[in-house]
Amino acid sequence: MAKKTDLSTEPYKGVRDFYPEDQFLQKYMFESMARACEHFGYEEYNASVLEPTDLYLAKTSEEIVNEQTYTFKDRGDREVTLRPEMTPTLARMIAAKVRDIPMPARWYSIANFFRYEQVRKGRQREFWQLNADIIGSESIEADAEILALAHSIMRSFGADERNFELRVSDRRFLDAAYDACGVQASERPEVTRLLDKRAKLDNFEGELKKLLKDRSAKLIEYVDRTTSTAYLEKLQTQVRALGVGNMVVDTSIARGFDYYTGMVFEVFDTSGENKRSLFGGGRYDGLVGIFGAESVAAVGFAVGDVALRDFLATHNLLPKYAPATELMLCVVDESALGHATKLAQDLRHEDITVAVNFSGKRIGDQIRQADKMKVPFVIAIGEKERDSGKYTIKQLSTGNETTLSADRIAEHLFSSLG
Repeated sequence: MAKKTDLSTEPYKGVRDFYPEDQFLQKYMFESMARACEHFGYEEYNASVLEPTDLYLAKTSEEIVNEQTYTFKDRGDREVTLRPEMTPTLARMIAAKVRDIPMPARWYSIANFFRYEQVRKGRQREFWQLNADIIGSESIEADAEILALAHSIMRSFGADERNFELRVSDRRFLDAAYDACGVQASERPEVTRLLDKRAKLDNFEGELKKLLKDRSAKLIEYVDRTTSTAYLEKLQTQVRALGVGNMVVDTSIARGFDYYTGMVFEVFDTSGENKRSLFGGGRYDGLVGIFGAESVAAVGFAVGDVALRDFLATHNLLPKYAPATELMLCVVDESALGHATKLAQDLRHEDITVAVNFSGKRIGDQIRQADKMKVPFVIAIGEKERDSGKYTIKQLSTGNETTLSADRIAEHLFSSLG
C-alpha cells in the first residue's frame, strides 16, 4: 500500500487561487476593460502562453529574460518560455500576416503572464494583463487615442480624475539627452532601466555614476532641466480635446523595455495610501521589423490585474459580490425532486439561473445555505407546490414572499432584479 503524503493546500508561491468571490471581481475587471476597448473599436485577439525563448532575447529587457522568466527545454530539446509580456508576441503575429491585416489595426487581449520576481504588494509571479495596441499608424492622433483609452478604462471603474494621473514623456527626448551627454548605444539599455527605477532607488546618482562615471552628472542635469518638448505640448492639447484632463508631462518617465521608440507613459495612483505607478506603455515602431518584415509603427499599453485591483480597493471602487445563481429551489422531500428539476429546466429556458438543492437536508438548512451563498431568491418545493402549481418566492434580503404560478416566476424575477 502506498504511503500517504500530506500535500500542502497552499498554491505555488506568487500565483493565486480564484474562489467564486475572487473570480467575480476578476471577471468584473476583465469585462469592464474589454467593454472600454470595444467602445474605441478594438478587436480581441489571443495567443499561446508558450513562446520560443529567442523571441524575448531579441528585444525584451535582458533582466526579464535572464532573471525573471520561466524558461525550460521541452521534450524536443527546444528552449521555450512562459510569456512574461504580450508585446513581442503581438509583433510576431503582425509580422506573420502584415500584408493581410487592414491597417491601422486596433487589437486588445486579456491574458495571463509569468515572471519569476519578488512577490510583494502589486506584484505576483502569475498575473493577468489587458494589452491594447494600435498597429500601423505613426500619427500623434494614435498616441493621443491610446492615452484616451487608458483614461477611459480608469473612468469605467468609477475612478475620478483626481484619483490618478497620466504621466507622459518621449523616448526621443531621452535619445537626445544621451547624444548630448555622450552615452553610447551599448550603454543606453542599462541606463534607461536605471532611469526607470530612479524614484525607487535610494542611491540613484551613485548607481548611475557606476555606469557613466563623469557623464552621469551631465545626464542628470540635462534630464532635470528639460520639462517638456514641442511634441509633448501638442500631444497634451490633443488629449485634452478628447476629454482627458489629468495628463501631466513628466520627462522622468523612461519605461524599462528596450523596444520603446517614442511616446512613453505611466498611469499613477495619486492617493497617499497607494501612491505608485499602476501601468503604462508607449510607442514601439521598430519591434515588428526584427522578424524581417517591413517596418510597422505601433503604440500601446498593458494593465495588470494585481495593481489595478489594489487601486480599486484603495478607492472603494470594487463591487459587492453577486452570485450568478438568481434562484435556488429547495426540495422539501424526495417525492418533489423530479418536479423541482423539471421546473428548474423550464426556468432556465426563460433565461433564469437556477440551482436545485438536492442535498436532502432540512428545508431551513437549505435556505440558510442559499443565504450564505448570497443567492437572492428561494422557492421551497414539496408535495403542496407540486400538486397546486403555485410557488412561494422568498427574497432573502427582505423576507418578502410572493406566491405565483410557474409561468409568472421569470417575470417576477426579472422585475425584482432589474
